[in-house]
Amino acid sequence: MITQIKRWIEKKIPDTEKAAALTQALNVNPYIAAMLVQRGIQTFDEAKSFFRPLLSELHDPFLMRDMDKAVARIMRAFAANERILIYGDYDVDGTTSVAVFYGFLQKYYTNIEYYIPDRYKEGYGVSKAGVEYARDTKAGLIISLDCGIRSVEMVALAASYGIDFIICDHHNPGDVLPEAAAILDPKQPACPYPYKELSGCGVGFKLLQALCSYAGYSTELLFEQMDLLAVSICSDIVPITGENRIFTYYGIRKLNEAPRPGIQAIIDVAGLKKNIDVNTIVFTIGPRINAAGRIDHAFAAVELLLATNKTEAANFAENINDHNLVRKEFDETITGEAIEMIRSSVHAETACSTVLYKEDWHKGVIGIVASRCIEQYHRPTIILTQSNGKVAGSARSVPDYDLYEAIDKCSDLLIQFGGHKYAAGLTMEEKNIEAFRIKFEEVVSSTIQKEQLIPMISIDLELPLNQIDAKFLNIVKQMGPFGPQNMQPIFVSRNVFDDGTGRILKDKHLKLNIRQQDSVTYPAIGWQMHAFYDRIKNREPFDICYSLEENEFNGKKTIQLLVRDIQFISDRKN
Repeated sequence: MITQIKRWIEKKIPDTEKAAALTQALNVNPYIAAMLVQRGIQTFDEAKSFFRPLLSELHDPFLMRDMDKAVARIMRAFAANERILIYGDYDVDGTTSVAVFYGFLQKYYTNIEYYIPDRYKEGYGVSKAGVEYARDTKAGLIISLDCGIRSVEMVALAASYGIDFIICDHHNPGDVLPEAAAILDPKQPACPYPYKELSGCGVGFKLLQALCSYAGYSTELLFEQMDLLAVSICSDIVPITGENRIFTYYGIRKLNEAPRPGIQAIIDVAGLKKNIDVNTIVFTIGPRINAAGRIDHAFAAVELLLATNKTEAANFAENINDHNLVRKEFDETITGEAIEMIRSSVHAETACSTVLYKEDWHKGVIGIVASRCIEQYHRPTIILTQSNGKVAGSARSVPDYDLYEAIDKCSDLLIQFGGHKYAAGLTMEEKNIEAFRIKFEEVVSSTIQKEQLIPMISIDLELPLNQIDAKFLNIVKQMGPFGPQNMQPIFVSRNVFDDGTGRILKDKHLKLNIRQQDSVTYPAIGWQMHAFYDRIKNREPFDICYSLEENEFNGKKTIQLLVRDIQFISDRKN
């Protein structure tokens, strides 16, 4: 096995005077203070707000453009007993949005229904079938969640049927905005809302917060929905800063202390034994919610999240877990086929991009497969398959490379495309696949930097091992919840060595006991890192980059280093 080389990028050392002042103000380890300054925290009050977020720090929802219009339109609907259709996307952000909005609103108003489009028959966003369903069921108002900001034609179609739209979205708007009764999107032009990174569920939550303020509804009942809001934030990979940090902090607390029946059923069926954190949501809870829409229909996910009966929730969860098992089978099979296609092609092995097509690949997992390919071949990747007589694709990028811009330069070969810097979807005619592959490679190879094709590890600080103790780890843990723009700290310690007891676990993992010259020994685990073992057992000194975790075994808790990468001293000197 050849170990993939990674770039170690160390963050700028923070201002020493600011770090020293914060060390004194907080009475913490200087390395903790340095990390806080790196993250923009420079005073006692800022640190207090960071470590102990308060719900009182949430912004006034009426700061969002059109919020007053949205509330007024909903109140008119209530007064006239209009039928309201809650319309959400089929992914985790969309289904949690619907569950939060419908779950709260039904406590005060009964003439409502929810609608999720079929991923395969209707596609992303507001669909014609959805608008026609609203017409046929005599809805007077559609509230779209996590979609709608670019649905100019569908909003106009709804208007022709006498149906108003309130759009709650967090995606970037196009040049023309839909003519809706109200558009809530912090990223739309001239919106003064101070926090721009809400999830789709977060925008819907702010509308409910405004309704509570205007109509006197219970904010306590609303805040009980924060568990699903946290699931949306973590699963949609939006920054965990500002309001998102507050939502996630309290939402994860509720997920651990009093999970709703649907979440508890997922916990049970997944066999989760530890506390829920961001990683648990991203890798265990989120994929199961997503699997409903990938394999069958996302209605099942909303039913699970809204379930109030434990037996009912358990049945829904079993069904969704079955879908997730099918999704994993598709994922593993298609990923294997995709990697083999790259390996068997000399051109694909040496290219700066990957574009793969197979007509029978399952559309529901091609985005996941694109990400898996990037794990092996670190470059912009597009996976294509047949869909409704056309070729549909899902694209993923590498850090700091604008995938959307690259696809835009190939738009003459596409029917349509959409997305953002790191992820996109596209549709083309089958006859254009090869021409697109050639042009996309030309664009990427001429615009990507060589270093962007090498995986990167962002390192916070160089840390002597003797600084690590239970208090240090406890404060690091309190810096969570971790996610984009507040990632889990990664440290580098130099010139370390194994004490001679290191070994390989299950033929692929590295289990070490590491120390520096003047430190105690720390247990360390390196997943899929057995290729380093021969040199380590020969007592070669090395540098290690790692994060810290608490390992519990037989009721005993110990500090463990989670190894991210290893570089040998002799290699560095050469």
